[in-house]
Amino acid sequence: MSRQDMEKRKKDLIAAMSEERGYMPPPWAYMAEKDFDFIEAYNNLYTRALADGKTLPVKTRELIAIGILAYRGLTDGVYEHAKRALRHGATKQELMEAIETTIVPGGAPTFSAGLRALMRIEEDEKKAKT
Repeated sequence: MSRQDMEKRKKDLIAAMSEERGYMPPPWAYMAEKDFDFIEAYNNLYTRALADGKTLPVKTRELIAIGILAYRGLTDGVYEHAKRALRHGATKQELMEAIETTIVPGGAPTFSAGLRALMRIEEDEKKAKT
């Protein structure tokens, strides 16, 4: 494959990843430059895991991801996946209930990570209105 073709593939993949997620983590763009085949395989896995499944729609899969990310204390991840869940039809009430669900198995730190992400979304919405 020519260098020009590879550059186009990289550019197209980065654009597709950014469009699907609503953002592009800088480390993923870096990885696309360093090991394109790996990031392409990762993106295929991501897409398969978080796209509509046979019975679970994207928003449900995202709510599950939110709980796991909150458990891991990854507030930025919760924030990004919550925004994606909203774009795929989840309501803020569904986000809240998913976050509430984390308190028993994950404890207060998990619950707090989820709430911080939800608060950030609401702050973003207020800023957008002004």
